[in-house]
Amino acid sequence: MTITVAVDAMGGDVGLKVTVPASIRFLQDTPHVHLILVGDEVAIQEELVRLRAPQERIRVQAASEVVGMDEAPQSALKNKKDSSMRVAINLVKEGQAQAAVSAGNTGALMATARFVLKTIPGIDRPAIAKLMPNMKGLSCVLDLGANVDSSPEQLLQFGIMGAELVSCVLGKTNPTVGLLNIGSEDIKGNETAKQAAELFKESELNFHGNVEGNDIYKGTVDVIVTDGFTGNVALKASEGLAKMIATFLREEFTRSWWTRLCALAAMPVLNRFRERADTRRYNGASLLGLRGIVVKSHGGADVTGFRFALAQAYEEASSNVIGNIADRVADQLQNLKRPESSSTE
Repeated sequence: MTITVAVDAMGGDVGLKVTVPASIRFLQDTPHVHLILVGDEVAIQEELVRLRAPQERIRVQAASEVVGMDEAPQSALKNKKDSSMRVAINLVKEGQAQAAVSAGNTGALMATARFVLKTIPGIDRPAIAKLMPNMKGLSCVLDLGANVDSSPEQLLQFGIMGAELVSCVLGKTNPTVGLLNIGSEDIKGNETAKQAAELFKESELNFHGNVEGNDIYKGTVDVIVTDGFTGNVALKASEGLAKMIATFLREEFTRSWWTRLCALAAMPVLNRFRERADTRRYNGASLLGLRGIVVKSHGGADVTGFRFALAQAYEEASSNVIGNIADRVADQLQNLKRPESSSTE
C-alpha cells in the first residue's frame, strides 16, 4: 500500500534547507511512499533541482504564507488560511494525504489541526504523544504540552490513545499503562490523579497503577499518562539532562592529552552510546485524537531528525492508527457506561 505524506516544507527554525533534503532521504529509504511538499513552489523546486532529487514520487503544492515560530495560534488560524501548515493539514482532510508533518509553531499546528480535522468521537481534546527510549526499549508518554489542565476523563482518553499507538506502531499486545504521579501508592497525588486512577481501574486497559518520574526511563510501563503541564516539564528536563551528559563527557574526554587518548580507546563504546542516546532518532510527536494523522517535528530538528518524524508519520498511517484509536475509544467508553446504565434499569 502506498502512503502519501504532506510535508510543511516551510516550517521550523530552518525550513527548506532541512525539510527538503530530509524528504529526499526518506524517499530513498522508503519505497512505498509519496510526498507532497507544501510551500513556496519556486523555492522548493529550486531546492529539489539543487539536490538533484528524483521527482517521480514528489509533488509540490503551492502555499503563499508561512506561520512564524512565535506567532499566536489564533492569529495563524484566522489570518493565514493559505499557510504551508494549513494547506498540508487540508490535504489530509481532503484525503489527498494520509498524514501531515510539520516542524512549525506547535500551538498553531495544534489549533489548526484541531479546527480542520476535528477530534475523534469520544475524545475531548487531542494530546501530544511521543515515543521515548527507556532501558527496555520504547514507551509512549502523553500529554506533552497540548493540555495544561486535564480532567480524569481526559486522562483516561489519553491512556486509551497511547495504548493503541503502542499496539499499532510497536506491535505490543495489551500494553501496560501507568499514571504519572508523585508516588506509586494509591493515596498519593491530587484529586484529579486519584479520580483518574479509579477510572483506569474500571477500564479495560492493562493498568499498572501509579508510576513516578524515574519509571519513564526504567521502562516500567509501555504508556505513561499525565497532563500537558507535567508532561512538558518532564520532556524538557529530559532533553536538558541529555545535553548536560553529552557536554560533561566531551569536557572530560578533552581535558588533557591522557583523557584524549582514553577517548580514542573508548571510541567504539562512545559511538554506540551516542547512537542509542541520539534524540534525533526519537524526533516526531503525534497529535493524537484527531481525525487524521499529524506529526510535530522539533522546530530545531536537523535533516536526520526530520527524516525520523516523516518515518513516524508513515508508520502511523501504515498501521491505521486513527481507525484503531476510534474503535478502541468507542469500545472502552461504551464498556465504562454499561454498569451505570444497568443500575439505572
